[in-house]
Amino acid sequence: MLRLWLCGDVMPGRGVDQILRYPGNPALREPHLTDARGYVELAEAVAGPIPRPVDDAWPWGEALAALRMAQPDVGVLNLETSITRSGRFASGKDVHYRMSPDNLGCVAVAEPDVCALANNHVLDFGREGLEETLEVLSSAGLAVAGAGRDREAAWQPAVVPLDGGGRVLVFAMGAVSSGIPSSWAATRHRPGVAVLDDDLDVAAAAVLERVQRWRRPEDRVVASVHWGSNWGYEVPPAQVRFAHALVDGGVDVVHGHSSHHPRPVEVHRDRPILYGCGDLINDYEGIGGREAYRSDLRLLYLVDLERHTGELLGLRMLPLQARRLRLETAEDADIAWLRAVLDRISRPHGTRVVLAPHGHLALDRS
Repeated sequence: MLRLWLCGDVMPGRGVDQILRYPGNPALREPHLTDARGYVELAEAVAGPIPRPVDDAWPWGEALAALRMAQPDVGVLNLETSITRSGRFASGKDVHYRMSPDNLGCVAVAEPDVCALANNHVLDFGREGLEETLEVLSSAGLAVAGAGRDREAAWQPAVVPLDGGGRVLVFAMGAVSSGIPSSWAATRHRPGVAVLDDDLDVAAAAVLERVQRWRRPEDRVVASVHWGSNWGYEVPPAQVRFAHALVDGGVDVVHGHSSHHPRPVEVHRDRPILYGCGDLINDYEGIGGREAYRSDLRLLYLVDLERHTGELLGLRMLPLQARRLRLETAEDADIAWLRAVLDRISRPHGTRVVLAPHGHLALDRS
C-alpha cells in the first residue's frame, strides 16, 4: 500500500508570517489594509489573543500529530506564497503574499515531499521573488513542481523515490481561472509557472504527453491542479472532462485546489479526483462575507493506493478548524456539518461521504 497526504492551500505569508519568530516586512498595498499585522488583529478579534512570536509548528497545530499518526509515505501541498525579502510588488494585483525566508521552518516542519507552486501568489513579488523562493526551498531540500527558471523546469515533475522501488511523480499546473495571470507562464527564457492552455481539452493532451514521457510502469502519478474560483461548490464540465482525461491517460490522483473551502470528491476508474481541497493554513480568520461556506473548517486528505496498480484502497479526510491562526481538531457538530455538505455536493459525481472512526470522514466504498 502507498499512503499519500494531500492538502490544499498553505499560505504562511502575510499575517501568519508576522506571528512567527522572524517576521518580514509587513507592508501591504491592499485597498483596506497596508500592514500585514492587521490580519493578526482580525483573527484576535474573533478568537482571542495570539502569542507572539510562535514557533514553526504553531500554524499546523494539531494537524502535525495527526499526520505523524497516519504515517504517510509521501506528502504534497500547494504552497501559495512568495518566500522572499523583495519589496517589488507585482503590478495589477490587490493582494500579495510574502513570507520571510527565515520562517521557512513553518513549511518544513510538516515534512512535505513536494510543494506545488503553480498558483496565483508565487509571483506576487515578481520573477525576482520567484527565483528567491526556488532557491530557499532548494536549499532546505524541499522539492517543487509547477514553477521554475524556464518552461522545461516549470513543467518537470517532482520525483519522490519510494522504499523498495518505484516513484511518485508530482506534476503541478495552474489555470487562469484561479487568478494566475497568463503573463506568469514560464517560457524558454523566462522564469514562471506551468500555466494550462485555456482550452482544458487541449491542455489535458499536453499534460498526458509529459506524463507518458516521464512515467515508468512502477510509478504512481499525481496531478496537482490550481484552478477555479474561490467560492462555490459547482464543478464546471470542462474541469470534469479534464480530470477524467488525466485519469484515463494514466494519472492516479487528481489533486485540485484554489477554492477557499472543500469541493466535491469523485472516484473515476478507481482513481480519486479531489476537485478542491480548500485552504489549510492562512490568515483569513475574521474576514466576513462568506460565512455560509464555513471556510474556517479545513481538511487533510489521506489517500491509500494499491502500490503496484494505483487502485484506490481508501480515502480519509481529517477535519480541522482554524482558530487563532492555528489548526485544531474540529468539534463533532462541525464535523457532521462538513460531512453533510461534502456528501451532498459529491453525490452528483457518484460519491458518498460518511462519518468514520476517530472523527474522520471517508468515502462510502460499499
